[in-house]
Amino acid sequence: MLTGIEEVDWASLGHAYGPADDVPGMLRGLASSDPAERELALDGMYGAVHHQGDVYDSTLACIPFLLELVADPEVQDRGGIVELLTSVGGIDLSGEDELDELDADDEEFIPAANYAMAAAAVAAGADVFLGLVGDPDPEVRLAAPCALASLHPDPARVLTLLRERLTVERATEVRLALVEAVGRIARRHESLRDETVDWLGWLTRAAQAPGLRLAALAQLARCAPGEVPDDVVERVTRLLDEVRTAPPEPDSRSATPPFAGQVRELFEERSAGRPTPWSDELMRTLHTALDDRVEDRTALILAQLRSPDRCQRLDAIWLCGGLIRVWRGRYEEVVRLVGAQLADPEPRLREAATSFLEGLFELTGPATDSLAARLARRPGRPERPEWAERPEGPPGAPDGRARALLALARSGDARAVPMLARALVEPDVRRDLLYAVPTLGPAAAPLAPLLRRRLGRVELDDRLYEHASPLLFALASVRGAQAMPEVLRVLRGAPPNRRDWVQEAALTALAAFGPAAREAIPDARALLESEAAAVSAQAALTLWSVEGDREAVLPTLTGWLGPDATAPDRCAAARALGTIGPAAARSAPALLPGLGCRDLWVRVRSAAALWRVSGAAEAALPVLLAAWEENRHARVEIAECLAEMGPAATEARGVIRGELSQRRRHNVRESGYSSHDIHEDEKLLTFCRAALDRMER
Repeated sequence: MLTGIEEVDWASLGHAYGPADDVPGMLRGLASSDPAERELALDGMYGAVHHQGDVYDSTLACIPFLLELVADPEVQDRGGIVELLTSVGGIDLSGEDELDELDADDEEFIPAANYAMAAAAVAAGADVFLGLVGDPDPEVRLAAPCALASLHPDPARVLTLLRERLTVERATEVRLALVEAVGRIARRHESLRDETVDWLGWLTRAAQAPGLRLAALAQLARCAPGEVPDDVVERVTRLLDEVRTAPPEPDSRSATPPFAGQVRELFEERSAGRPTPWSDELMRTLHTALDDRVEDRTALILAQLRSPDRCQRLDAIWLCGGLIRVWRGRYEEVVRLVGAQLADPEPRLREAATSFLEGLFELTGPATDSLAARLARRPGRPERPEWAERPEGPPGAPDGRARALLALARSGDARAVPMLARALVEPDVRRDLLYAVPTLGPAAAPLAPLLRRRLGRVELDDRLYEHASPLLFALASVRGAQAMPEVLRVLRGAPPNRRDWVQEAALTALAAFGPAAREAIPDARALLESEAAAVSAQAALTLWSVEGDREAVLPTLTGWLGPDATAPDRCAAARALGTIGPAAARSAPALLPGLGCRDLWVRVRSAAALWRVSGAAEAALPVLLAAWEENRHARVEIAECLAEMGPAATEARGVIRGELSQRRRHNVRESGYSSHDIHEDEKLLTFCRAALDRMER
């Protein structure tokens, strides 16, 4: 075994952490009789040799040895090695990425040719996977279909083999993997698509287990969305009910996906106590395939949320996030039913529901009663099934009640105020709760004394910004002028670390206090001369708010609009001038050069400020509309300005109507998301409706 491994000059090769002289030990570890050593070796391969999907010269050198290990029936846990090979060889390079040499001077540069060579090397040895579909080890059988569908150079042969194997395979998860692999072949090979789609359609109607029919329906939706039946909601709901009530299949053995290390642990934790852990992935696949069929996807989620099966309800909540973060729609009933899960004794349901509701802000309305009821209940550990015994949330996660309070506060529900008051006297309080205070509007005014007391206890040390900024933000929103002494203490005592940030936050609070902040005038005048434009501009706004003397602040603000100013400097000054409004009309000429700036944000903020100080819509509107098309992330600011412009922005009517007709949220990202994404898109819609309403009056 591993013949020739010593003949490779591993020390001359590299991986993510340097020379690859440790790779032979990892390869031998994969063949060890010790399960712990095998798992450690597989973790090492993913962590160094195939780090984050990269392919190094050492990765290429490993491929023959990995294929040899897979082919040896004496080696245990080969499923994990099959998965590793599938990942190494399954990278699909196309278009501009193919064989590109991005930056050969980069120390971490990996030639794109490495990926192509890896794909070719694994494909050349892919016949080894043909014999694995009937392997005695269910984990190997689970990994083999995807490897064949992704890597084997003869997809027609693989398709026949997978379909034949389905007639004799007994393990449920493996049968589902066979169907998924068939769907993968159909998506990758156009010549086989019609045949495969017909077979998948037949399988959805065949006398097979409900899980298998559901898998076939999910793959059919991915391969041929036009072939999805109109009654897909009724079919899937019926299949899920059959899955829930079906007895275990005879002679069926479950197979754990051959993940490594922490990934395996997370999978096992999530699957604990679930009779059909695979149903979650099937529903995710189906939702991905249904894509913009929002009504169908919503109906499926509602059906799951009404299920007596806690696992199905839990799956539905996670699916809600993927739906509502991407697509606009009417989700009142979905939100109400998610809120209802807060009363369930199962902590995973409460945790998932709370996590989902945290990010909804104004859409949380239908669940606010449930949130208030959840917060009114005394903490405790109600009786629940043995399989459900676990803490509410992972170690280190925010307390579930704090998260529920955040969701209630972000919704703007005044019932959050007394609970926030109790939270403010605790030793620690979530920063998010403080940033949610403005949402509560005038109802949050009683929090001012507590915020003041807490700010007065903040140490003037290097962590001042971290501790004081959310308190200052909250005080500004409640106009807590009684906290003047505490705010001035922070302003005057700001340490060198992030001093500008601290000063800007403190000045923002003082500006919100208005004439009541007269004591701060000397400090604000001194900070007009700050070398930081953000601090200088905010000092100007504070003076304007307190004194209303434009002569004292306009020269400073227009000075930050000069040709030598940076883009952030010009943005800060433009925003401040826009806040002052018509009283700053004489600053309009200084704003005009910003309309042609290369930086988009300077253009947007200069145009918005120009409108607000002078009403020059003919100059501002073309700039705003061009930026609307150029950068979708600027649309909230632009729409807010268009709403203010009203009839003067009639030229933007088509753009506004176009945005309101879109079903996909404007800020959807291909990878990752922010907790405020839904809120930002709903703000955009609100501004767009207001703008259109004013234009059409």
